[in-house]
Amino acid sequence: MSMNRNISSALQNDLFQALVDSRPGKQAIVAIDAPKQSVQWIGAAGVNAAGEAVTKETPYFIASIDKLYNATIAMKLMEADQLDLDKSICDYLPDAITQGLHLLEGKDRTAAITIRHLLTHASGLPDWFEDYPKRSPSLADIVFEEGDRELTRDELFGHVRDRLKPHFPPQDLTKTRQKIRYSDTNFILLAEIIEAVTGQPLHEVHQQLLYEPLGLSHTYFLNHSSPLSPTPPPMVLRVKGEPLHIPLLVQSIKGIYSTAADMMRFIRLLMKGDVFEKPETLATMMNGWRRFGLPLDKAALRSPNWPIEYAMGMMRFRVPRLFTPFAPIPAAFGHTGSTGCWLFYCPELDAALSGSVEDATAGPVPFQTAPKMLRLLSQLG
Repeated sequence: MSMNRNISSALQNDLFQALVDSRPGKQAIVAIDAPKQSVQWIGAAGVNAAGEAVTKETPYFIASIDKLYNATIAMKLMEADQLDLDKSICDYLPDAITQGLHLLEGKDRTAAITIRHLLTHASGLPDWFEDYPKRSPSLADIVFEEGDRELTRDELFGHVRDRLKPHFPPQDLTKTRQKIRYSDTNFILLAEIIEAVTGQPLHEVHQQLLYEPLGLSHTYFLNHSSPLSPTPPPMVLRVKGEPLHIPLLVQSIKGIYSTAADMMRFIRLLMKGDVFEKPETLATMMNGWRRFGLPLDKAALRSPNWPIEYAMGMMRFRVPRLFTPFAPIPAAFGHTGSTGCWLFYCPELDAALSGSVEDATAGPVPFQTAPKMLRLLSQLG
C-alpha cells in the first residue's frame, strides 16, 4: 500500500520517535491500519527478551486488553445459551470463591452481582492488584518492589475478601445512572466463569473460539499455550524503564501476548460484525455506555478514568470537545492496558490502531498517543 510521504514522516518522527525518546525504556511498537487513507504503518524500537531488535512481528503483553477478548467470548457463550448475563455469579462459581467476596456494611452482597455487573465494572468490587489494604501497600506496589510471585486463585480471592473493601453496592442497572469503577477482579471472575461453563482451560477456549477461526496465529497465553505459527520472543516488560521479570504472576492471571497485526485483525473483525453469529450481539456489547468518574484515590489514578466510557468489556474514548474545539477527534472503541498498550478502532476513519511501550507505569500513554494518531488520519480526510 503506497503512503503519503508527509504522513509517513509525521508518524515516524513526530509521533513514533518522539514517543520512544520520551520513554525511559526507549522501546515501543506503534501500528496503524487505515485503508481509506492509504495508511498501513508499523514502527518498532527496542530489544526483545532474546536481546534482538524489536520488529513489527514482535509480540507483547496485552495486559487488560484481554478484557475485550474475554468479554467477546462471554458474548459468544451468551449466543450459544451457555451464559446468562443477568444471572448471579453465584450460579456459576463455588462458595469457596463467592462467599463474603462483596462484604459491605456487614452485608454480603455477592449474590447480587451478575455477569453483566462484571462486564460493565458496576459490581463495586475492589481491584485485587491496584487497591490498597488499610495501612498496607497494594499488591502492585509489592510486585514492583519485591519482584515476581505466583498467585493462586485462593490467594487472589482471599486477598479481595479479607484485606480489601468494596467501593459501593452492586448497581441497579435498570436506572439511568450508575456508579462504575474499573476493577481487574471483575474480569478474573469472568475468566473463572468461562472455564466453569465450558469445562475447559481459558487458553483452550480462546484458541477454539477466537484464535483459530479468526486467524490470530501469533496470540498466546504465557506458559499456558503456544502461538499457532512461529513467533519471535516478546518485548521486555519494564517498570520505569527497568526490566520487570514477572512470568509467574503473568502466568497466574492467564496473561496474553499478541502482535500488533493480530490485534488489529481481531478488532476489525469484531467491529465489522464477523465474530458473532447474530448482528445484535455486538450491539448489546456496545450498549449502555457509562463514564468513569474522576480519580479520587491513589489506586484509581492508575486505572482508566474520566473521560473514558465503558460498555461491556469495551472502552469508548472521545477527547472532550472542550480540548479540541476547532478540530474534533473522532471516537475510538477498544481497550487499553496498564503497561502502556492499546487497541482501538475508529469507525469514522475505518482505522485500527495498536501498540505498546511495554512499561507497567505507562497506563496514561495510550490516551496521549491515540489522539495524535487519529488527528493525523483526520487531516488526510
